[in-house]
Amino acid sequence: MNHLMQQDLARAHMTARLGEAQELRMGNRIARARRLSRKAEQAAQQARLALARAL
Repeated sequence: MNHLMQQDLARAHMTARLGEAQELRMGNRIARARRLSRKAEQAAQQARLALARAL
């Protein structure tokens, strides 16, 4: 009986760790998307400035 409880506990622990890892990956994906968005905005701003100078 004790052995089964230990297995259940280990399984629950592993599931929790997998969930945490998944949340971290999601967070990294969101952070990367924000960085790329910011870079795109900066590039667009530079393009607008270059166009304004050319006129």
